[in-house]
Formats: sequence, structure tokens, C-alpha cells
Amino acid sequence: MSEEALDIVLAYHRVTKHALNRFADGPGYLDWATQPNPFRRYAGARLIPLLLRPPDEAATSVTSAGVAAPLDLAGISQLFFDSLALSAWKEYGGSRWALRVNPSSGNLHPTEGYLICGAVPGLCDAPIVAHYAPKEHGLEVRADVPSALWQALAACLPPDSFLVGLSTIYWREAWKYGQRAYRYCQHDVGHALAAIGIAAAGLGWQARLLDGLSTEQATDLLGLAGQDGPEAEHADCLVLVSVRATADLPHSLPETVTEAFRSLAWRGTPNALSPRHVSWEWVDAATAATRKPASRPAPRNDYGTHGMSMAADAAPALPSPSLRRLIHRRRSAVAMDGQTHLEQAVFYRMMGRTLPEQNPACFGVLPWRPHVSLAVFVHRVIGLEPGLYLLARERTHLAGLRAALKPAFTWTIPPGCPAGLLFYHLQTGDMRRIAQRISCDQEIAADGCFSLGMVAEFEEPLTETGAWFYPRLFWECGLIGQVLYLEAEAAGLRGTGIGCFFDDTMHGLLGLWDRRFQSLYHFTVGAAVEDARLITLPAYHHLQNPRSARDEESYA
Repeated sequence: MSEEALDIVLAYHRVTKHALNRFADGPGYLDWATQPNPFRRYAGARLIPLLLRPPDEAATSVTSAGVAAPLDLAGISQLFFDSLALSAWKEYGGSRWALRVNPSSGNLHPTEGYLICGAVPGLCDAPIVAHYAPKEHGLEVRADVPSALWQALAACLPPDSFLVGLSTIYWREAWKYGQRAYRYCQHDVGHALAAIGIAAAGLGWQARLLDGLSTEQATDLLGLAGQDGPEAEHADCLVLVSVRATADLPHSLPETVTEAFRSLAWRGTPNALSPRHVSWEWVDAATAATRKPASRPAPRNDYGTHGMSMAADAAPALPSPSLRRLIHRRRSAVAMDGQTHLEQAVFYRMMGRTLPEQNPACFGVLPWRPHVSLAVFVHRVIGLEPGLYLLARERTHLAGLRAALKPAFTWTIPPGCPAGLLFYHLQTGDMRRIAQRISCDQEIAADGCFSLGMVAEFEEPLTETGAWFYPRLFWECGLIGQVLYLEAEAAGLRGTGIGCFFDDTMHGLLGLWDRRFQSLYHFTVGAAVEDARLITLPAYHHLQNPRSARDEESYA
């Protein structure tokens, strides 16, 4: 089955490429009558309201202060508030829609979050599995976990730790994007993983992916066994969150423990999201082919095991609001002004922050070494010639990239490049029209200060590891995207992820003619042009009695 699964994944990737003369199969138009509800609820499950933790409660950026927040109601509330919660509402012409802290393709939000924990002061007196409801900022208790079962699970985990789970409802993306939706859903898992890692670091906690778990084990832990049909949730992964940083982390959990979750008394019926659906067979095929077996993951990196600092010596600090304020004001730009220039030092800081060693709180979530480097179209960066550049995020990428890319590229170090940053000038020239053309003719790719393509080692990791590693390449891209979003906000700019691009046109520009490397996600950073017609409303204005941190004593 492993070879068959790999063949399916490679075929999926091929047929879902956009080309200059043909887009991957999609709906062709938006059937607004079937637009999916962006909020999953479990009717019949008890809702535990969480505390609203406004960003102005933390006026400084995250640093390695050495003091972790306690594991209690306030800490759990802040973790979800800073990772998967609503960030604002937008209103125009009688329509209203929510924005969230974690980015999503088309603002469709296929990713669902879960909590598996023991007794937590102020939250629950006994172990639970709960689904996070972002609109209510609350936890729906799907199951009570017997004490003996929780003790068996906790014995495998560090002290004072819990699990956060992620799942995907593919229909939410497929409604708009058709066969290419599987790719975009995996970007969103990566965005959510980064958001959880950064939010955990804000509390002085550590977040690490338990990537030795099988898909079946994750399904059992999240109570998703038996869900089927187009609106089913598919388990993606479990993240171990620990109050204290440690290098002694489990890579998996015993199957005897995870199987026991299957027989819990699961409560709540998932709400219907659409009255009818369209089937996208390649999305279903890729989902089935990438189910992960239980396995020992690659050797775990040690990024972030020596502290929770969000700062880096090689990345000079910028004057900016607190990290939490950046998290909650992050937006995706719809248009950019095509005029603003970016300071060279700020640009290099952004590039540096995509490196795991300079951003351990985010990239330490993943256990594998980086597989993704960045091909950068520089448009308006002071001190840098417009042109095509490359950032190798891992030194081992260099030999393969030099061999695979066009021989005519210069591979020179540009002016002002910090020592240790593997950033190279490849070709001089105005790349705006090319960047726009490659990004499905979207002007935003040309109007930013720079845009880029995330170029992944592709064939080798899939052949060596298995088809199940395919979505993980997109997860890594999603982490990079979330970092760029926040770095853009810190610089007074905006970022936008670009999932629509002409795959092989990008490859041809670089000189990539086989499957050794593939571009999996594009991104642009620049000065946003705001739409003055839109009204912005606070994230939780719709709650009649919002539960704020100041009300904590009354809920004790």
C-alpha cells in the first residue's frame, strides 16, 4: 500500500497544478446557497466558557523571562485566545464575517482545535476531551476521561502538560477551491501549528508535535472515529504542550492507551455545515493516501529546548507593540500600494526569522529538519537590487539547489547580508510582472515590497519517509507563512499567503525540471491598501456576557 499511496500522492500533486492554459479542477463559480458554516458545534455537549484575555494585558514582547504561567483556566484561555480564537468581525452591505488569529485560505477555516487534559484549576475537576468553539471562545466537552486512563496517558507525558489536537473539514475549502483544496487545508494546519507554538511561548510554555502517532491514534484521541461523508473531520495531529521546557519528549503514545479512548462515551452531534455538497475525488484520494502509520519520527531537533525566547541575537529587535497585540491585529492584505519601500535591515530580519534557530518557539514545534527554502522576488527593498534571490533555510539544501537551479544564476552574497544568513542573489531585473503572472495574475504579488515561493525538497522525503509526509511539507510552509504575517505586522506592513500560482511556470523560472524540488506556497509582504467601505467590529462583541479575565473570581 505504501508504494500505491505514494503514486496517488504524486498523481494528486500533478493533477492539482495550475498551468497557464489550465487551472486545476474547481467549482467554476461560488454556490452561495451551499457556503459552509465556518463554525462547527457539537449539539448536546456542555460548553465551558473561557476567559477573554485582551492583548493589552501584556504590554511587552515575549522574552525568556524564565517564569512560566501556571497551568490553570487563565493559561488555557490565553493559549486558545492567542492561537485559534476570533480576532475581529468585518461588515459590509448587510453581510458580516469573522476573522481569526490563525490565517486560512479564503478565510474558510477548515481547521478545528481540541484539548485533552487532566484536571485544571478553574477549568475542569477531572480529565476531559473538549472541542474548541472559537465563536463562543469556549470548550465543548466531548468526553470525560476516566482517572485510570488519564493516568496511563499522563505517565507517557512530562509533568504539567496536556495535548492540543487539530483536525480538518475538507469540504470548507473544497466548496471554493475544488481539487486543490487538500493543499490549502494543509497550509492551514501549518498556520495553526505556528499559532499554537507562538501562543504557548507567550505563556512560557513549550509546544511540540507528537509526530510518531498514527492517524488512527489521533482519530481515537479526538473522538472522530465513525465520522464520514463530506463534512467529516479528519484528524491531523496532536501537539504536546508543556509548562516547562524539556528535551525529554515522547515521540508517540502506546496504542493500548489511545485505543481505549475509542470506547469513551462521546457526547455531542456535529452540526450540518451545508445543505448539499459536491464530491472532489482527488481530495478524498489524497486524504486516504496520506493516512499515517505509527512510526518513529525523524530525530527531534533541539530548537527551543533551552528557553522560550521569541527574540534572536542575529535578528535585531524592532520597535513594535507586544507580540499578543501583533497576533490579534494580524490581517491578510487584499491589495497593496505598489510604492512603499522596505528597509534592508527589516527585510533581513524577516528572512532570519524564518530560520528555526532564530525562531525556536515557532519552528521547534516540528521534529524534522527544514525541507523548505525560499525563492524571493525583491521589488522594493532599499539597498537591494530588484531581482530574484534565494534563502536556504538549511545548509544541506545548498548543494541540491545549486545543482538543480539554472546554471546562469550568480549565487552572490548581496550587500548588507548578515553573517550566517544563507541568502543569495541569483538574477537582477524587475520581477514584478513575472511574480504577478506566476501568482495567477494577482497584482498583489507585484505590488508588495517582495514576494516569494516556498521551494520544498519534494521527491526524496516522500520516497524515504512515505506518502504521509506529503501534508507535512505544506505544514512547514504554513509555519513560515505565519511568521511572515507577524513580522510584516511588526514592521507596519501586511502579508498575504498566495495559494494560487502556476506551479511549473515557477519551476521553469528557477530551472527545476523534475520532482526533486517543488514550490508549495507563495507569499507577499507590502503596504496594504485598506478598504474604507468595511466596518470592523470587536471579536467578541456578540457575546451578551463575555467572560473576561477580570471576572475570573466570579467563575471560580
